[in-house]
Amino acid sequence: MSLTQRALGVAAALVLMSTPALPAQAAPSTQDESSFTFGVIGDVPYGPAQVERFPQMVTELNTQDELKFVSHLGDIKAGSAQCTDEYFAAIKTQFDRFEAPLVYTPGDNEWVDCHRVNNGAYNPLERLDTLREMFFNTPGKTLGGTMPVKSAVDQGLPENVTFSKERIAFSVVNVQGSNNSLAPWSGLGETVPNEAQLAEVEARTAADVAQLQRTFEDAARTKARAVVVMTQADMFDPFMLSQGAEANPELVSGFRPIVEAIAAGSASYGGPVYIFNGDSHIFNDDSPLTAGSPWLGIYGVDSVENLRRVTVEGAATSNEWLRVTVAPNNAAGSDVLSWERVAYTF
Repeated sequence: MSLTQRALGVAAALVLMSTPALPAQAAPSTQDESSFTFGVIGDVPYGPAQVERFPQMVTELNTQDELKFVSHLGDIKAGSAQCTDEYFAAIKTQFDRFEAPLVYTPGDNEWVDCHRVNNGAYNPLERLDTLREMFFNTPGKTLGGTMPVKSAVDQGLPENVTFSKERIAFSVVNVQGSNNSLAPWSGLGETVPNEAQLAEVEARTAADVAQLQRTFEDAARTKARAVVVMTQADMFDPFMLSQGAEANPELVSGFRPIVEAIAAGSASYGGPVYIFNGDSHIFNDDSPLTAGSPWLGIYGVDSVENLRRVTVEGAATSNEWLRVTVAPNNAAGSDVLSWERVAYTF
């Protein structure tokens, strides 16, 4: 999105948000070994000042000894910054400093939108290949500390991973902003999506859908306590509602197969399902597919009452991370996950 669009999106989200800028939920206090916590960040670092502070953010997260892993939901640079190898390497150096395992899914700012002239007018598919070579050259191994994950490298998506911890099923899928990469590469003179772009979107989306279907099937079979989906794109961005997505669902058509898979999987699984995403920058906590939601018509799906999603705060003015607590094994229903927004101390 352009800076003007993003500014409008921020204003729209502030109007539409119903959650306060205080901790969403109090994390439960427990000594049960089956309880654990993990951290979530996204859309960071943005801009020179935050890039300079990013090593301090990593250092502070490293002091949180209770974190079993940290998830970065993509966008490792601002939308107007250059997509250079040198910048990627600098971020990779910081990622390698994480003492907890780091689960990273790429964002649109580091490949999809790199066609923009102010990004360097790169071919986005070349940038995606570079990201995979630099950040995912050892499939099945997290960045930072080591945690075993199952990678979709056999489908050409080493960034897509699944893992389970204390009967919580995690599924990390590469879903992108800019309508899941269907926006034309205008910086390269394109006015419509080209053949190579469409082929990439089709292959990646099919792999995402297949992984989500397997995640829900395995969760039902193993009686997992909850399913957690992590991705970059905000598929329920309030900004898109303000832009007329109800009247023109094609604005978010690239997300439809993913939402359909999540809706169907949530319904068949039946237990609590959580989505953590970045992309739209403003913290939000909602249930986007409950009865009466406009997103039901936009995506053509039935209501899903067991789905909840959280958008993490991000971008240049952000100074926080999300601490997520998984309750002990005897917890059930909507009490399985809770979270709180934590400000950095510097």
